[in-house]
Amino acid sequence: MKPTTPTPLTAGASLRLRQTGAYYAAFILLGMVMASLGPTLPRLAANTGTAIEEISFLFVGRSLGTVMGALLGGGLYDRRPGHPIIAATLLLMALMLLLTPLIPRLWLLTLILFLLGMGEGTLDVGTNTLLVWVHGAKVAPYMNGLHFFFGVGTFFSPLIFAQSLLHSGGITWGYWLLALLPLPLLLWFLRLPAPPLSRTPAGVGALRHKDNLLVLLIAVFLGLYVGTEVGFSGWIASYALAMGLAEEAAAAYLTSAFWGAFTAGRLLSIPLAARIRPSTILLIDLAGALLSVGLLLLRPHSVALTWIASISLGWFLASIFPTTLAVAERRLAITGRVTSWFFVGASSGAMTIPWLIGQLFARRGPQIIMVAFLVDLLVATALFAVLRWRSARPLPA
Repeated sequence: MKPTTPTPLTAGASLRLRQTGAYYAAFILLGMVMASLGPTLPRLAANTGTAIEEISFLFVGRSLGTVMGALLGGGLYDRRPGHPIIAATLLLMALMLLLTPLIPRLWLLTLILFLLGMGEGTLDVGTNTLLVWVHGAKVAPYMNGLHFFFGVGTFFSPLIFAQSLLHSGGITWGYWLLALLPLPLLLWFLRLPAPPLSRTPAGVGALRHKDNLLVLLIAVFLGLYVGTEVGFSGWIASYALAMGLAEEAAAAYLTSAFWGAFTAGRLLSIPLAARIRPSTILLIDLAGALLSVGLLLLRPHSVALTWIASISLGWFLASIFPTTLAVAERRLAITGRVTSWFFVGASSGAMTIPWLIGQLFARRGPQIIMVAFLVDLLVATALFAVLRWRSARPLPA
């Protein structure tokens, strides 16, 4: 019997499957790296001999790097094959993770996290953009799947550091384990063909490129959302310690519970995205997030309610980012440059809001940070109403 020769159709489907699998694996790693700062923040402060308001500059440094990586990466992906760029990015991230627990000076650690953030921004923009190029108009469920795997990574990262604290009394081996993970992944990307360079998704008119206001609205909305996501995950462990709600390892588990609910919410969002309008999903998510933060303000000293509210907040925040990107894909031609501006907005929120929370934490006490999250979500809800109006307008003929 002659061996079966793959047809172009099956060969193309196989390649798309391998490409999608690589992007999903990269997003697991991205989630693990981005969730590593929160549960290790007290030890990084001790390593550098800095106070809590000073260590919050790490969020600023990393987010500035993410903005830079998103801007540079967006242009690169439009001009060069994407997979070698991702491989180089993964090598940079591995080196920075290796150095992070060894740095005794805040300014040098901030520089390390700036470079790590550049890797995160470049990887984030690349995987989202290339996934759209691989799947075109059918990208919606794959986009939700991509962001589900980000949640998988964020769930496991605090568990790794909780075990590192319990068994070694420190965070070094946790960071070194993360530093090893990019190495096999970068070899995979070097061997895997990249999708063709930027193309306009089917059915999208050229005039959609010109809706700069919609791009700006989406970028700002994502910044407000990511500010709460990164701020809460980054500060909930320190909040629980300061409020006497948990010991150090248990506080890391609280962070993991937030990310675990976040992951479960993203998994559920995959079938929901095919049945419920994106605007309805976003409205439910924002209402649930506001209720969760309200519970933390209502009973701040309740251990049980802190766990419940942290889990519910992770659940409701989960699908906001991919659902917003799905809205954007319907109204805009997604290029590396457009995607980079979305991530500039997201990174700006990740930079400013956690830094502001650190200042409030030091000056007004831990409870004030929940007020900050409530205000952030209220502003995001108001902007969502504007975004919904803008995105509902008929396209130009």
